[in-house]
Amino acid sequence: MNTNETFKQSILSYSKSQRIGIIFLFALIFICQGIYFFKNFNSVENAPKEKAQWLSYQKEIDSLKILKSNFKPTIYPFNPNFITDFKGYKLGMSVAEIDRLLAFRKQNKFVNSAEEFQQVTKVSDSLLKTISPYFKFPDWVKNKKSYTNSFEKKDFTKAEKKISIDINKASQEDLIKVYGIGEGLSKRILEQKEKLGAFVSMEQMNDIWGLSPEVIENLSKSFHVNSTNSIKKININSASIKELSQFPFFKYNLAKEIVTYRTMNGDIKIEDLTKIKGFPVEKLKIIALYLEF
Repeated sequence: MNTNETFKQSILSYSKSQRIGIIFLFALIFICQGIYFFKNFNSVENAPKEKAQWLSYQKEIDSLKILKSNFKPTIYPFNPNFITDFKGYKLGMSVAEIDRLLAFRKQNKFVNSAEEFQQVTKVSDSLLKTISPYFKFPDWVKNKKSYTNSFEKKDFTKAEKKISIDINKASQEDLIKVYGIGEGLSKRILEQKEKLGAFVSMEQMNDIWGLSPEVIENLSKSFHVNSTNSIKKININSASIKELSQFPFFKYNLAKEIVTYRTMNGDIKIEDLTKIKGFPVEKLKIIALYLEF
């Protein structure tokens, strides 16, 4: 018996329903293969549109990368003696180099040239070459010879007395004359004086944000406190939390503690101030001058 006859007998051994099922199975296989070979599953229609959109985004990204690589931050002229940690970091100085400069300045010393700046900080020649064109030293440093000659010609037999101005009567122009005081800082000083009515001590310069110890020292040499009649006083026993919190020395939390204390203990006296939680005891003598009991 040959192979064909064997196959026919094996096929005939199946029932009619089984043979129909086998025929449908083979038909389904042929249909699937036809679909697989002749049908294109790629989304051709949307591909060009999506590709064009992607390319447009990529061009924008590339242009932003070029702008970022070509961006150079603007450096304005500055006095290297007053470089802060953040300023030094922006200039490319290391932490050790910044610390050397700050330690040098703590000795009340100043660098007066780019070479002296490098000697103190130990910055590299390349970094010094980059930042030194922006160094701005006082006029007397740049024109030391002319200043020296002018001093030699002067007669110092009579010492010239420096005039000190009452800071409560000082104008913005008077304040700007002090080395280290610009338009912004002078405005801030005048605004603080307006809130208080008048300063009662030059120590209050320490409460003004942005004034360095060197600038405060320069202010103290040129100004003093004399007229204090116009100070604005606040009654600590009748003022509300809102009124107390508007007082420059009191913040909201302290104002709340003051009202709580007087509610529980009655009227506050000057000796009671130290018992109030969070009260700045170190400024008690100054703050008391602005209070009414």
